Amino acid sequence: MSESTSTVTAAAAAPKKGGGRRRLSLPVVLLIIAGGLALFSLVRVISGANDLTSVGQVSGALQLAIPIGLAGLGGLWSERAGVVNIGLEGMMIIGTWFGAWAGYQWGPWSGVLLGIAGGALGGLLHALMTVTFNVNHIVSGVAITILATGATRYLSNFTFAEAPGGSSKQSPRIDRVTDITIPGLSDGLADLQAKHWFFVSDLAGVLGGLVTNLSLLTVVALLLVPATWWILWRTGFGLRLRSCGENPVAAESLGVNVYKYKYIAVIVSGGLAGLGGAFLAIVSTGIYQEGQTGGRGYIGLAAMIFGNWMPGGMALGAGLFGFTDSLKLRGGAENVHAMLLLLAILLVAFVAWQLYKKKYTAAAVSAVVAAALFLWYVNTDRLPSQFVDAAPYVATLLVLALSAQRLRMPKADGLPYKRGQGK
Repeated sequence: MSESTSTVTAAAAAPKKGGGRRRLSLPVVLLIIAGGLALFSLVRVISGANDLTSVGQVSGALQLAIPIGLAGLGGLWSERAGVVNIGLEGMMIIGTWFGAWAGYQWGPWSGVLLGIAGGALGGLLHALMTVTFNVNHIVSGVAITILATGATRYLSNFTFAEAPGGSSKQSPRIDRVTDITIPGLSDGLADLQAKHWFFVSDLAGVLGGLVTNLSLLTVVALLLVPATWWILWRTGFGLRLRSCGENPVAAESLGVNVYKYKYIAVIVSGGLAGLGGAFLAIVSTGIYQEGQTGGRGYIGLAAMIFGNWMPGGMALGAGLFGFTDSLKLRGGAENVHAMLLLLAILLVAFVAWQLYKKKYTAAAVSAVVAAALFLWYVNTDRLPSQFVDAAPYVATLLVLALSAQRLRMPKADGLPYKRGQGK
């Protein structure tokens, strides 16, 4: 048994030729976080955008990032088993509808469970199409999203439209999930943040956002990130599942039921996306509205790619989008205008790194962009509303473009597989 497990481990986690990337130690990670917070504090002091790291900003960013992170986590489960899940958006849509339908009748936690079940049902359909019938993964995912959109619209006419306070495009109001606020600590951090001291107030704002009006469902969602890492990277089950995404033929030769693990991964993927949809309906808005997912399933997929198919990186990508989206909602043009200065400073650091690596063309291009952003910041006080609305998407695309060179997807991700094809 141990020999088989070790061989599967090798198949799932064999490093690339030429050596792997060095892992960062905890002190180095903490130093990077402190440096990033200091940079935000500097930009806040220069720009006067004091809401940049406020308690409300961090709390709002967290709430906006959770649905995207859950969708990204779902994509990670599926793609680590070798199945591309473009249908995450459709599974989120199913989760919003089922979450609201059960939530307004039987309470929010019933909505959460039904939202997960609805998303898992979409995952089961995607697994059936891609694993059993070998339908193209992209075609299947798009079809599920179209089916989910049409089905929920049709069902709303017979459920929400007949309910008090509902209509054909929205549900009645759903009771809130219990919020957590730590008395004393929350107020103290808010007071410290309001003093606008360099770094100290910014740290207080970040910590305050994590202990103020925090939904219990948010806590559950956050815990799913380390839980996924532990299951997929620290258990025999996870090793076998990842081997199906790296080399399913080798995994099958070692006795792994590849179909079974692919089905499990895609159903879990759908359940997580459904949970993200339920979060949107129950926690974020307290109501179901047609089209409220707003492409978050696709953004979650982008966050997963940015995170290099790893839970921690995926969470960072989701946090990035949630933060920029919260900036747009809370401070509008002023906050997004301050981000121009932040991007210019980051690009200057990137230029220095490219020069160190002797990549002069990339350094020159980055220097031109940094100069343009700095001039834009100096010569304007506010940004056009169109750019403010597009800021989260622009930031996501920029980060994906800058990180594209280090990405490595599972080797068999999206490739067709039939049982016994290695014989």
